Amino acid sequence: MKRTAKLMTGVATAALALTTAIPAFAAEKWDMPMAYSASNFHSENGVTFAQCVTDGTSGEIEITVHPGGSLFAGADIKRAIQTGQVQIGERLLSGHQNESAVFGFDSIPFLAPSFDDSGKLWEAAKPKVEAVLEEQNLHLLYNVPWPPQGLYFKKEVNSVADMAGVKFRSYNNTTARLAELTGMAPVTIEAAEVSQAFATGVAESMISSGATGYDQKVWESLTHYYEVDAWLPRNYVMVNADVWSGVSDANKEIINTCATEAEARGLQASKDYTQFTYDGLREGGMAVGPAGEELMSGLREVGATMTAEWLEAAGDDGKAIVDDFKAMK
Repeated sequence: MKRTAKLMTGVATAALALTTAIPAFAAEKWDMPMAYSASNFHSENGVTFAQCVTDGTSGEIEITVHPGGSLFAGADIKRAIQTGQVQIGERLLSGHQNESAVFGFDSIPFLAPSFDDSGKLWEAAKPKVEAVLEEQNLHLLYNVPWPPQGLYFKKEVNSVADMAGVKFRSYNNTTARLAELTGMAPVTIEAAEVSQAFATGVAESMISSGATGYDQKVWESLTHYYEVDAWLPRNYVMVNADVWSGVSDANKEIINTCATEAEARGLQASKDYTQFTYDGLREGGMAVGPAGEELMSGLREVGATMTAEWLEAAGDDGKAIVDDFKAMK
């Protein structure tokens, strides 16, 4: 009995010593899924942000980035954050206009076709977008615009009529509607599947930035890129609101600082990447240049129809966003 008592006392002493050796905090590990390839500037920016948080919190919060849709497909990332399957992630919110038309504000054709206009439009939309996200158990950390969106084809296109019957890669309601109004056939394809879709003939066209085409080496299947500067959609990095509420004030400040830096860094990268990717598409063998006036005229008519439809769907919130944006110009 005495021997047993001594043994238990020894175990208790060892346990106490082990407990006091454990750091005062338990490191949190956050997974951050991203839809685009590791070489994409959004993903690279996300990795830098994640390292900033990990270093800034001295490892109390360690963020691991999973690019290329490797953890969740792009369409599933937002839901994964909402439900707590992951703590943080990046998503193109315009892909969720079925949840709220407000999410489509950054994909209204020809409303804000430059970086400057895009920034003003985001300023007008930010309060309403953040309000919807908070209702969905999401807290926005930062967002970064893509370069202006252009049209990719595997043939020369001089008018909207030339687009009829073309199989078109869509990634949200806006792009699907664009296809319908121009007589193309929309096919939903995630970013990670773009290259294969073109190589196998599942798709023959898309509207996207030079960045997507360059990253996916679409010159292996496509031949023309038209700089139509239709819109500048945004990628949003969000954290689960319940997770965020459990972060200490000190670490929230660190994360917000890293997010502010990421937003500024990402914007500059997007601007710098625009011409770089146009040059890269040319080097790959594609014809790259502005669309002709006949094509642009037809696209602007389509854009006017889509703008009216979005304003109707978004109601008072949509009207307020557009009115506030126009008041800034």
